[in-house]
Amino acid sequence: MRQRMKHAGQRQWRRLFAALLAMPLLMLAASAYSAPKTLLVLGDSLSAEYGLARGSGWVALLDKRLQQEKLNTSIVNASISGETTIGGKTRLPALLSKHAPDVVIIELGANDALRGLQLEATQANLQALIDMSRAAKAKVLLVGMQIPPNYGADYTNKFMQLFPAAARQNKTALVPFFLKDVADKPALFQADRMHPNEQAQSTLLDNVWPALKPLLK
Repeated sequence: MRQRMKHAGQRQWRRLFAALLAMPLLMLAASAYSAPKTLLVLGDSLSAEYGLARGSGWVALLDKRLQQEKLNTSIVNASISGETTIGGKTRLPALLSKHAPDVVIIELGANDALRGLQLEATQANLQALIDMSRAAKAKVLLVGMQIPPNYGADYTNKFMQLFPAAARQNKTALVPFFLKDVADKPALFQADRMHPNEQAQSTLLDNVWPALKPLLK
């Protein structure tokens, strides 16, 4: 009887000792999971709240969703109306150095196409943006865009393919088309018929969210 009690006591002590050893590892894992992250949005007017009340754009709505989801992530919205891929390429190094983001959302290229810039230049700039972000240890989400057919079928189709091609080549996350369920609804655009209105912003966020959420865990 005493021998059995002795063995039982030893087993309890071993279990307690193992639990004590495991606690620092569990605390470290919990700390790593909840460590704050920084998300950098590098975009154009579609992300810069052009024509919208401050705080009503999709990036602001994203901030609220992150809080609701209890994802410890802060957002740096470095979007500028009229921005092109070359402009983003020029600004990105300083942004990466200053903010050290964990994730970079690249929402650029539409203004390149609207100005009829060479597709090869846009492709090279997108690649440079991805390369710089990766070199800074950031995950990348590429936001795909399309343009109206009045720019010619060849240019329109080739532009549309730039984004999935870059995502495949670099194995980055991709939003196939940022304006999905918006582009074909005139009521969701401002008077200029180019920029989504406030009612469209939740749809834009819903287009981005499925590709973004896995990058924040």
